[in-house]
Amino acid sequence: MRVAIVGAGSIAFGTAALLERSGHRAALWSPSGRGTRELADDAPLSASGAVEGRFEPAVASSAQALVKDADAVLLALPANGHKAVMDAIAPHLTADQTVLVSSHASFGALYLSRLLAERGITAPIVAWGTTIVTGRRQGPTTVQVSTIRDKVDVATLPAGRSAHGLALCRALFGDRFVDRGGLMAIALSNLNPQNHMGIALCNLTRMERGETWSQGQNVTPAVGRLLEALDAERLAIAHAMGLEVRTIFEHFHLSFQVPVDSISAMNREMHARGRGGTGPATAESRYVLEDVPFGLVPTAMLGRLADRPALLHESGIALFSALYGRDFTAENDLLPALAIDRMTLGQLDALCHSGFTGQDTIARSREERR
Repeated sequence: MRVAIVGAGSIAFGTAALLERSGHRAALWSPSGRGTRELADDAPLSASGAVEGRFEPAVASSAQALVKDADAVLLALPANGHKAVMDAIAPHLTADQTVLVSSHASFGALYLSRLLAERGITAPIVAWGTTIVTGRRQGPTTVQVSTIRDKVDVATLPAGRSAHGLALCRALFGDRFVDRGGLMAIALSNLNPQNHMGIALCNLTRMERGETWSQGQNVTPAVGRLLEALDAERLAIAHAMGLEVRTIFEHFHLSFQVPVDSISAMNREMHARGRGGTGPATAESRYVLEDVPFGLVPTAMLGRLADRPALLHESGIALFSALYGRDFTAENDLLPALAIDRMTLGQLDALCHSGFTGQDTIARSREERR
């Protein structure tokens, strides 16, 4: 199949390499143009680690060129760029194409659904709870793929296309996907924001000083307990909504193939196996700049809607805002665009199953005019 990938970072490169190795054809688009400049000059994409080889993905010069003739379109870039690229690709998508969001954040699938509904189009949008690969881009044309995940939670919007969405994911990447039934479950399935909050908050001076440090080794017992407490808040929100989501213990076990233990012990085992990863060497890291506004903020919002306040999540937002001297809640551009603060939990849950329709957008336009 032909898969159009929006993005040119480590996840985009790693996913492109995985697709090409599996016999599919990948195309990459860097919205700024910088991320694919060398690939556009016919240099091959070199992958090492869990995916080995030299590959030749196509490079698109525009959103329109990327989407044209693609079977699937995959978003693989930080969440703070999702709204802008959804605005760019939406005018060119067709009802025959499927959009994959790797990984989904802040109800972005609903935003894209609304953009398509305004054109009278319904296309399947598959939200992933995490990425299919982990790794680091090591140069203009090189990527080190740390792992290929054994399991990825997904949900398709509208829910009536779930069988199609699941089948497509498996056709592209193998039997690695678990259908969680609805977008609300995926909204509470991405563990990166809570985990990155604890790791970044407790190692912020290392990040500021640009140190090289082991992430797994520095999930000490104290940091591990914080991550477990953050997870308990997320699980309490999911339980109040009647949702089944993965625990942090299942996440580390399935993603990194380590025995279930305390979170600190699991990270120490990852470090011992050489798979603990390297922590961010800058304070300008996605662990904060992406995950606080687009991960912690929507989780905290859901906690308030479900009457299960996520006090540690709320505190993390406030602490990082103070540490960075900026309002991270205000940096989320998806939630205001959807006006979720005007919805009840029931209304939001219904949208998370049906997506927007043409009638929804007409009614919304009338409401906004009033």
